[in-house]
Amino acid sequence: MNSTPLLAGIEAGGTKFVLAVGPSPDRISATHTIPTRQPAETLAEAADWLGAHGPIAGIGIASFGPVELDPASPRWGWITNTPKPGWADCDLAGHFSRRLGAPVAFDTDVNGAALAEQRLGAGVCATSLAYVTVGTGLGGGLIFGDHLVHGAAHPEIGHLLPRRPAADAGFPGICPHHGDCLEGLVCGPAIIARWGKPLSELPADPCHGIIADYLAQLCHSLIAATAVEIIVLGGGVMKTPGLIDRVRARTAELGNGYFPGTARHRILPPALGDLSGITGALMLAARAG
Repeated sequence: MNSTPLLAGIEAGGTKFVLAVGPSPDRISATHTIPTRQPAETLAEAADWLGAHGPIAGIGIASFGPVELDPASPRWGWITNTPKPGWADCDLAGHFSRRLGAPVAFDTDVNGAALAEQRLGAGVCATSLAYVTVGTGLGGGLIFGDHLVHGAAHPEIGHLLPRRPAADAGFPGICPHHGDCLEGLVCGPAIIARWGKPLSELPADPCHGIIADYLAQLCHSLIAATAVEIIVLGGGVMKTPGLIDRVRARTAELGNGYFPGTARHRILPPALGDLSGITGALMLAARAG
């Protein structure tokens, strides 16, 4: 057991919890992954593992959502109306604060990843960055300067409504709220529901082209609405060979040379790879207190 207080990071996902401790976000001492089961057993196992490493100076939680981020709310740090069975109205921040006796900083999983990529990864030379993950769901976080974007709540860019190409007009989408929003059309489960296989096992034409078009529409919307410099595309679907190149090319077609600063808009994979989220959680931990 370490006698020097450490930072504790929790990347809380719908499929797994990634845990880490270290003296700083760029010096991770140990990591551990546990499956996301029901809250009582998942949170207890996570707290036990973190607590076994000694005193904790600060806890950073980057969580799947929706979550409550209003610091004035009595439900700050909670997962709210998630469709994941058993996890609605879960006091995530309160549980770890009580168990580990340390202050908590709390944000979305994608905002945590955006923070890490902007400070230590793909966006180190940029002042604005969007991080988009395309996997079990589709979510996005935005950072401008030193500020993660929050409003009345957190951005939900996965629920933008895209144009539907004729080649995909018959698929209704799988989002329980919006049907054919972006998440309902391009997340991993949507691809399997539509074609029966993961994207990496499907032919480039038309399958990869359809998904690239939807993701390019998302990138086009982010550039048009926010003028963001760097868009990082991560998640399991984005590991499909050649997909990011298709997204770049289609985004350029949709922009048609119009946007000011076009040369500064870049679409990149996560430079931190699968460590973006947990590194962001540790960066949140450094802000706790």
